[in-house]
Amino acid sequence: MEKLAEFVKRKRKQVKLTQEDLASRAGIALTVIRKIEQDKRNLNLEKVNQVL
Repeated sequence: MEKLAEFVKRKRKQVKLTQEDLASRAGIALTVIRKIEQDKRNLNLEKVNQVL
């Protein structure tokens, strides 16, 4: 099963968005995108849902 970090990064690249673009479109901080893609464990699920 694909990890969330891999999924978000792959999908972001498929639509040719930078981390900054994705953060802006999702209405969240760039650091949240970076934490997701780095597979950090202390994420706010509400923020993760905004990305998805």
